[in-house]
Amino acid sequence: MGASVPSAPADLVAALAEVWVYLSATPLLGLAATLVAYQLAFAAYRRSGFNPLVNPVALAVALLGVGLWATATPYAVYFEGAKFVHFLLGPATVALAIPLYEQLPRLRTLWLPLLGGLVAGTLAGTASALLLGGWLGASPATLASLAPKSVTTPVAMGIAEAIGGLPSLTAVLVVCTGIVGAATARSLFNVLRIHDPVVRGFALGTAAHGIGTARAFQVSDTMGAFSGLAMGLSALFSALTLPWVAAWLLSVV
Repeated sequence: MGASVPSAPADLVAALAEVWVYLSATPLLGLAATLVAYQLAFAAYRRSGFNPLVNPVALAVALLGVGLWATATPYAVYFEGAKFVHFLLGPATVALAIPLYEQLPRLRTLWLPLLGGLVAGTLAGTASALLLGGWLGASPATLASLAPKSVTTPVAMGIAEAIGGLPSLTAVLVVCTGIVGAATARSLFNVLRIHDPVVRGFALGTAAHGIGTARAFQVSDTMGAFSGLAMGLSALFSALTLPWVAAWLLSVV
């Protein structure tokens, strides 16, 4: 009898397995996976009418997490390619200075009240999170992870590690804070009868960091510019003061 001929499905599976083995050893796989996941997430965001609850960043993270788990791909292997996107976070943040430069005349007249709002907003966000977490019985590590929740992710993770928190938990809390802020800010501003785009943007950037800033740019360039300013200044102010302030508040809680 002649040798049996392999079935087409079996050949296809074997071919796909070979392709996956090749791609998994390629550093650019992480970059490609990140871009595809974000494009899918942004498509869902657009189809939802840009609903802040359908946040493309959170959806992309979920898609990537499921993909890494399903393929048993170590995070270190994925990050070999994704680090190119990570590198671009710096230039993207610096680029926020361009729309802010266009608002320079208004900034010169408003710098003092904006500075006061920055200090009050940053400290209030930290204090309220720690007091509420302590009242609910959160552990010291959880409280330390919660303290920098309103700061942009890279800075927040560094602060959390410095005060005894869990950087990975802080990253999740930061994203959740940004989504909640972007989703609720407009209604809250309307209730409080706050209509000035400068005030709206600065408050949103202080409380909801990058995700809030992205939402602010969808409303207007002015709102986005001042939100970006608040995000940057809040990160700087928090990095300089939050380790000491949070340590004192943790001892009180």
